[in-house]
Amino acid sequence: MAALSRRSPRSRAVMARLGRELSRAAGEGSGAIADPEHFYGGAYFGEGRDPSGDRQGLSGYATYDRVSSNADVAGWVMWRNFGGAVRTLDVGTATGFVVEVLRELGVEAEGCDVSEYAVEHAAPGARGHLRVADLRTGLPWADRTFDLVSALETLEHMPPSSIPAVVAELTRVCRGFLYLTIPSFGPNDEAGPAGHYEGKVLSERVVHYQELGPDYDGPVPYEDLARDARGEPVEGHLTIASYRWWTERFAEAGCTRRPDVERRIYADIEPGTLVPYWNVYVFAVPGADEAVAAPRDPERTLVELGLRHPRFAVA
Repeated sequence: MAALSRRSPRSRAVMARLGRELSRAAGEGSGAIADPEHFYGGAYFGEGRDPSGDRQGLSGYATYDRVSSNADVAGWVMWRNFGGAVRTLDVGTATGFVVEVLRELGVEAEGCDVSEYAVEHAAPGARGHLRVADLRTGLPWADRTFDLVSALETLEHMPPSSIPAVVAELTRVCRGFLYLTIPSFGPNDEAGPAGHYEGKVLSERVVHYQELGPDYDGPVPYEDLARDARGEPVEGHLTIASYRWWTERFAEAGCTRRPDVERRIYADIEPGTLVPYWNVYVFAVPGADEAVAAPRDPERTLVELGLRHPRFAVA
């Protein structure tokens, strides 16, 4: 089915519709958001909300823009640490702020998202370079199309049962490196800081999971995931697992984790106090060209390179 969908735009559309209908039919009982396109509609991105107030415990954003989403930092980190990446794909791009940043920096960047609302409201610099696509039903690009594929705060929105296929799909369209941020817990094998449970599981279950110790990998059962005011998993997060669990899923797809590149990224984001919030992963796909991960100006910080962003402001 995946091969057929890649060969024909009509087949892709049929498969995507079938996937959406199956998701609706499965519902929450299987640990899935019943209707992703509805869940990630306008309200998720702040439409109709008062940005001066809070979200009243609901998932999504009080407001969604290039600054609050840290897209400037994310785009510059990718430009700086993957200097050999000519063509990139940002999966789960929302309205495409990261794509916009990369294109401003001279990268041939594309993006996709499951949310039709997000793609229809694309950032000005990303318009014409975003597509509606669902990782679970196959991406509309040929094998090994992109030097760099990113998925920032995206994979945790997929149910655990779909992760092996999702990882294989990311790997399929990539010929170089995968760059991801995924909320994780547990030890990080000296690549960066350890993860945590707070905000990811029900508050009354945090101590329980902490007491399981470093050998617990998850994923956390659906019933123990943190909830918003409507009882939905917070932000639509469905897979909360350890660094080791995620690393093993990518190893099964033939990918090699690259803590050397991850450490470079953590050093870049440290001045902006983002280290505790971004759980970074970098993987080389089979046959990756090492030149893709060559850093630009490795002796200079992002501030010195000219990044202008409130999180990186210096006195």
